[in-house]
Amino acid sequence: MTVGASFVLAGLAAVVGLSPASAGLAALLGGGAPSTVVTYLVSAAVALGALIFIHELGHFLVAKGLGVGVERFSLGFGPRLWSLRRGETEYCVSAVPLGGYVKMVGEEAHGEDLIHPAAGAAIDPGKSFVLKPLWARFLIVSAGPGMNFVLAAAIFSAVFATTGIPVFPPTIGRVAPDSAAAGAGLRPRDDVLAVNGRPIRHWAEIEEWIASARGAPLTLTVAREGARRDVTLTPKRVPARTPFGEPTEVWSLGAGPYFPPVIGEVQPGMPAAQAGLRPQDRVIALNGRPIHTWDELAETISKTPGETVTLGIERAGQGFDVPVTPRAVTERDALGNETQVGRIGIARSSSQTYLRLNPVMALWEGAWRTWDVTVLTVVSVWKLFTGSIPASNIGGPLQIGMAVGQQAQRGVVEYAFIVAVISINLAILNLLPVPMLDGGHLLFFGIEGVLGRPLSVRKREIAQQIGLALLMLLMVFALFNDISRLIPVGNLFK
Repeated sequence: MTVGASFVLAGLAAVVGLSPASAGLAALLGGGAPSTVVTYLVSAAVALGALIFIHELGHFLVAKGLGVGVERFSLGFGPRLWSLRRGETEYCVSAVPLGGYVKMVGEEAHGEDLIHPAAGAAIDPGKSFVLKPLWARFLIVSAGPGMNFVLAAAIFSAVFATTGIPVFPPTIGRVAPDSAAAGAGLRPRDDVLAVNGRPIRHWAEIEEWIASARGAPLTLTVAREGARRDVTLTPKRVPARTPFGEPTEVWSLGAGPYFPPVIGEVQPGMPAAQAGLRPQDRVIALNGRPIHTWDELAETISKTPGETVTLGIERAGQGFDVPVTPRAVTERDALGNETQVGRIGIARSSSQTYLRLNPVMALWEGAWRTWDVTVLTVVSVWKLFTGSIPASNIGGPLQIGMAVGQQAQRGVVEYAFIVAVISINLAILNLLPVPMLDGGHLLFFGIEGVLGRPLSVRKREIAQQIGLALLMLLMVFALFNDISRLIPVGNLFK
């Protein structure tokens, strides 16, 4: 038994909202620019390496603080590629970069082993992990996942204090027909200045007002072309979807934030890249019809897989037309429902602004955001185990690398956020009650607390072997899911 064995099996990231981006991954592997491939690989390696290091550092520091000797601190498993000994501890990098471990003095020792050790010098009882009180061993094992939670909160807080919370301006975008917003005469590009006389800084504050009103009328102060006016409208209950694709209802005015039809990212190998579209191109028309919002553009392209459309593009003050044929892509939601949509491989330019917080509020918001992602991830894991979410949502290293690489290309803030989310995923994954994971050790401690004695080494070894087999099967399954997103399952056996 080696405390602190951690595995980056992940794929839970896909469940909590990180796009699998299979089309982008296929394009990347099928002919992306070498610099892009390097960016993806390096950014993913740095992120996962840092997360594993922080996790194992938690075990290491608490063990040392409680007087437990540490024999080895390893990043990775298997054969050692590099090692350095300082005092009683060997620090090493091993060949399989899917986790790490901290091996402590006397982990498997019992009282008779301390007196008659199987090999080598007698173990110092004062430094033996197994002879520490149950609470101390619990703290040592919990410290790894705990450090991942702390890291996530620290990342969120640091970003909120230095750059700010990403928010959308309070400008109306698409207005749904027959909605309260449409009935009140609201239009795209209207700026919401106040709700019920209270000034509005960003779109999330409008949503907070709508939710808290629970159907009561709201008075919006709106600016349009320099003129201000007040409009009163009543939110309605409308059908919506949870993050897991389950049907629900929410209060809504029938309007969303404004996203300009400006291209922010072009995926290599996709129709947009082949047609010569570039980041910062503004789409001003589609098939001759003026385009005012990104939503209009996305909805039309989504409905026309395989049909050539003509985009009116504005670039550096000049306008021209570009024909492009959306590629038919089968997309699957969190419940496993599949739909065929058109995709040309573009992402919208960020229209977010950032609201900086003072240090105290940044710490509070960072902790709250960590809790929010934790709850969502735990619910995701539960739905996976109960079958509410298909196992096909589980992804492996390819999916993680793609998600991390995409965010790294979009900027430091986006990269920091996804590292924080994956850190939370890693913590929760390691707390599962599976032998070989930290949660398995905590389970053993719980049994010891009930029985008044630890399980025998032999029983724990058998449990460890079973746990390792299960984890390896899960890894193979996750990798199979990654590959099947690139190649239709039927083609894998041709």
